Amino acid sequence: MTDAALTVAEQAAIQRRTVLVLSIGQVLGGIAFGATVSLGALLAADLSGDDALSGLATASVTLGAALCAIPLARLAARVGRRRALTLGNMFALVGIAVVILAASLRVFPLLLVGILMIGAGNAGNLQSRFAATDLAAAQHRGRDLSIVVWATTIGGVAGPLLLGPGEIVGEAIGMPPQTGSYAFSFVAQCAALLLYLVALRPDPLLSAQRLATAAVAATGVAVADRPVVARYAIFAVAGSHVVMASVMAMTPVHLAHMAHGAHGMAPTPADVSALVGITIALHVGGMYALSPLFGILADRWGRLRVVLLGQLLLGGALAFAVLVNDEEWGVMVALILLGLGWSAATVAGAALLTESSAPEVRTRRQGRSDSLMSLSAAAGAVLAGVVLSNFQYAGLGIAASVIVLAIVVLSPLGRAKP
Repeated sequence: MTDAALTVAEQAAIQRRTVLVLSIGQVLGGIAFGATVSLGALLAADLSGDDALSGLATASVTLGAALCAIPLARLAARVGRRRALTLGNMFALVGIAVVILAASLRVFPLLLVGILMIGAGNAGNLQSRFAATDLAAAQHRGRDLSIVVWATTIGGVAGPLLLGPGEIVGEAIGMPPQTGSYAFSFVAQCAALLLYLVALRPDPLLSAQRLATAAVAATGVAVADRPVVARYAIFAVAGSHVVMASVMAMTPVHLAHMAHGAHGMAPTPADVSALVGITIALHVGGMYALSPLFGILADRWGRLRVVLLGQLLLGGALAFAVLVNDEEWGVMVALILLGLGWSAATVAGAALLTESSAPEVRTRRQGRSDSLMSLSAAAGAVLAGVVLSNFQYAGLGIAASVIVLAIVVLSPLGRAKP
């Protein structure tokens, strides 16, 4: 049976299987990314001999995602999601091998190349959430997208948890120190690649393109393109991501300063690590745990309303960051709200971008959104360090609130007519 002849029930069944496959792929693919985030800075500091260069690991993985987002999206538009996603997996596999080789040879620039390629693979992971919308019914688009976003947290949490077992396995098979968990990452990426090749059939994007073509031929009515709305959605997603990434990146530094200034005594490194770990864990929980709820709300309330709900939550987070930043509980509440606001804005903004773009330009805009999101977050994290050093944590909260205000003020663009 051709795509054009699919019944509603058959299309819904294919969509359910697609979302399941993408979610499992996100779990598998996220393991490599989680391990890189955890180990990249440590390996960079070790191989370079300079702690100041450890941040280049994070910069490399972000740059890799930004550089490959648009090419992978264009590839998907031509040959389908399956090939684009598997190419992302292949980038990550090569990147893992290069990282292990760099650690073995102790070559710092080679390490950055490997981490950049893992970041390129993560561009495929980002694309998965849009793949979940290709065949989704309009009334379930936000929900389906959010389920795949939610699955990200499993791989992201599993990656760091595998560090200890990974070192045991790595030592047993002769891998360089601090690279053992990449053995698990390599296996997970291979499994994700095979999963997409075998199970992501029919290809959701190619099927959606054929359905759209058949619908136009039958009715003579093409899907309206709303470029102004699409540009606003890209801005809202990128802006929300900048607010989240910049404040989150500087929170460990602020908490360390707080801990050293509390009670008139120096805390132990374990105390600082525990405080930072608990706070960031709560933040990550806020980012992903409720994403299905925000997806359902986006379907029922409308995309723009949930984008604005995200700005309300981000605004609340920044208020705590400005007014209660000298209390540990205040910072924790700020980071939880920060994660929740990011989740609402990202899920609803991605759905708004998808449905406001005509099929022929949709994947290209999705790639631009992912690329801009990664690049702006990297720039925001760098600028956040400057703001923190000169204006403290409260100043960072005030600076970030300007972006939230801009997203709210420009929100009428999210309702613009074609």
